[in-house]
Amino acid sequence: MSHSGNPMSEMGLDGLTDRLRNSLNCTEGNNGTDINKPDFRELDLGSSHVSALLTRPNGLPTSTSTSSSSSGSMSGQSGLCQNPKRFNTNHSGELSGSVESSPTTTRFKPGHTRSRSDSYPLIYSGRSSVNSPALNSFPTGNICPSGKILKTAIPTKSSKTDVLGSRTGNYGHGSIIRGGGVDGGAANAVKEKNISQNRGMLSNDPEELKRKGNENYKKGNFTEALNFYDKAIEISPGNAAYHCNRAAALMGLKRVAEAVKECEEAIRLDPSYFRAHQRLGSLLLSLGQIENARNHMCILGLKPDQGDLVKLQTVEKHIGKCTDARKVSDWWSTLREADAAIASGADASPQLLACRAEALLKLHRLKDAELSLSNARKYESSTLGSQSKIFGMLSEAYLLFVQSQLELALGRCENALTTIERAGQIDPRSIEVSVLFKNVRLVGRARARGNDLFKSERYTEACAAYGEGLRLDSSNAVLYCNRAACWYKLRQWEKSVDDCNQALCIQPNYTKALLRKAASNTKLERWAEAVRDYEVLRKALPYDNEVADSLFHAQVALKKSRGEDVHNMKFAGEVELVSGLEQFRAAISSPGASVVYFEAASNLQCKQISPILRTLSTKYPSINFLKVDVDECPAVASSENVRVLPTFKIYKQGSCMKEVVSPNPEVLESLVRHYTI
Repeated sequence: MSHSGNPMSEMGLDGLTDRLRNSLNCTEGNNGTDINKPDFRELDLGSSHVSALLTRPNGLPTSTSTSSSSSGSMSGQSGLCQNPKRFNTNHSGELSGSVESSPTTTRFKPGHTRSRSDSYPLIYSGRSSVNSPALNSFPTGNICPSGKILKTAIPTKSSKTDVLGSRTGNYGHGSIIRGGGVDGGAANAVKEKNISQNRGMLSNDPEELKRKGNENYKKGNFTEALNFYDKAIEISPGNAAYHCNRAAALMGLKRVAEAVKECEEAIRLDPSYFRAHQRLGSLLLSLGQIENARNHMCILGLKPDQGDLVKLQTVEKHIGKCTDARKVSDWWSTLREADAAIASGADASPQLLACRAEALLKLHRLKDAELSLSNARKYESSTLGSQSKIFGMLSEAYLLFVQSQLELALGRCENALTTIERAGQIDPRSIEVSVLFKNVRLVGRARARGNDLFKSERYTEACAAYGEGLRLDSSNAVLYCNRAACWYKLRQWEKSVDDCNQALCIQPNYTKALLRKAASNTKLERWAEAVRDYEVLRKALPYDNEVADSLFHAQVALKKSRGEDVHNMKFAGEVELVSGLEQFRAAISSPGASVVYFEAASNLQCKQISPILRTLSTKYPSINFLKVDVDECPAVASSENVRVLPTFKIYKQGSCMKEVVSPNPEVLESLVRHYTI
């Protein structure tokens, strides 16, 4: 198992979200009602302009009011509810493997029809109505737009042509005209108003908003789903299922802290809401809060989800092993078990991520430790729980405990002290916090005393002071580097190199430690090591002239130690322009390697690569860089058989060692570096 990564498993929060979303079906309620079906039906009036009066079998007019409802759930697990009176497992619209419909009050809406009256004809008067006509209003003829009743019982065809808006047609006297008899544009305006009202009613229906949220959730559109659930909650804030659905969308967006709060709100609204308890338990498991998760998963009288229960037991086992390894400072095992707990389901646990950071810090992998602790800080402190613990320490205090150690390793003693003081305020009873607080103060004092002694040129005493600090904190790169400076002043360069290596082992990109190591290697005349150190520094500090100068002198000394002629070597020499064949031959025969660049001023690719050559000449001053314009010096190009531009050739003592045509910058620099030493 790799120990440097941050393992995430489909068994964790991502797996839980996918399981919820992928298992959603399209039915709602025990009667199998399609959740995509609207809550009311539109009237199909066809093309008829006249509708007969709806009558009861006894001759009385009847109401056209309807209601439709659905209830129940298809997502609950069979046998989970042992005591239905105590726990509600049948919440509406709640996302838990199926899309459930929340219980709603029966309402009569315009256009609804009762199933027992489906065979009766409807009357249409230009606007929807749920009011039944008076019992004594028996029709003796057709109803005219004026509202009067004709004496004739049978409608007669009229030869009169009535004009309604832009349409013409033959309407019998007593016909019911769409729009309630309002002529022209006014009729269209009334119709548009009715449609607009229906649309407004639809968008303000929390159940319809919930349905749209469910559809988007199933498609993985968690942001859109969240918007619909938010609107539904605005209209009906007391509906526990809406809050539970909102928690599911937040889980999909990895907003764990907010999802926890939504589940808690759903439980507050309905303490017997089993699905909200189950969802909250899964969230707490992903946060590594084992006991709190168990309290919600194992509700009295209900059977917990076996998959979640297995994950909880696995995570608990790995956290136990992690705790045992940490007690004996077995940091490799601590790291391994923390990774296993995260992979088993606690993939959003800031405590376990902080544990990884602590183990990596003790293993001198400072960059990895910083990354792991940064990931731990992404989770809000509210997700830790006010009383949740890890390693016997309050969780929030533990994160600060690890952060203080990291600050100390980076040499930020003041920050380390401030951080551990905050941890002590949160958990004043923690022995580990108290011990670290004492050590941070002592390390800070040792460093300050060592700095004062160094400034007073009392280097031996300063070495002792820094050593005292290192006995308290062996992972402090700054103390190693400071002591190396003392050894350098005492001309004990071997010890200086050793302390610099210790500092670089903890903090590989520690520039100051690398500078002191290079200087010490120079004093020891270890030229190859000094050149390597300065080349690394040259990349990190490309515009530092002192580093460039030191690199050049180290390169010259290295060549001299090998018996090479260095009298013509130039420091950070510019690119030399070749004007003739004789000059060219003399240049490539000079000591060291020579890079010759064949170009043409009119060539576009040559114009692009010329600045790169100037950079290389500064970066590798021990190399001779020459430039030949083939238009100005055709004899040189001909003698060297150059046919394609741009071409680079590398010469050593007059002989061509390598030729490359149109190289990319990385290849060219790699080639130059190869011939530097």
